[in-house]
Amino acid sequence: MLFDHCAKCQSCCHVDSGFGTLEITLTKQETKVFRHLCIEDQCEHLGENGCNLGDRKPLSCQLYPLSFDPELKKYYFDADCPLLPEYKRQLKDSGSDASNHFREMNTLIEEMKVVDPKFLSRNHEIDLDFFELVPLRQPSHLKKPQHER
Repeated sequence: MLFDHCAKCQSCCHVDSGFGTLEITLTKQETKVFRHLCIEDQCEHLGENGCNLGDRKPLSCQLYPLSFDPELKKYYFDADCPLLPEYKRQLKDSGSDASNHFREMNTLIEEMKVVDPKFLSRNHEIDLDFFELVPLRQPSHLKKPQHER
C-alpha cells in the first residue's frame, strides 16, 4: 500500500526548528470541531502508527502531499515527500492507490469549490509558504470529460 510509508515517515506531521509554525487549514465544518490546529514541533494527533484522528482527519491533511491551486486549477505535490516518485508512477495505473487517492481528493476539492471555496485558497497559500511544491500533471484517465466540467 502506497500510504503505509506515511506511518513510518511522519515528516509531514513534524516541523523542523527554525521553520515556524504550520497552521493546518480547516474547512468551515472542521473549524467547528477543532477551532484551530497548528504544528509547532509535532502534531498533537500523531501517534506511533500515524494520525490518531482516523476519519476525522482534516481535509488539508488528507490532501497532503497534494496541493490544489484553485485559481490556476492545477495540482502540485510536496517535493520533499518521499512518495513523489512512486505516486507519479502509480498515477499511470487507474486502479492504483495513488489514482484512488487523487480521484477521492479531486471529488472533495470539487465539493469545496461550492461549499467552502475560501478553504482551497487558504490551503494553497499555506502550502506555498511551507512546502516546496512541484507541478503534478493530472492523468488523462482521471480527468472529467469536457461535458462534466
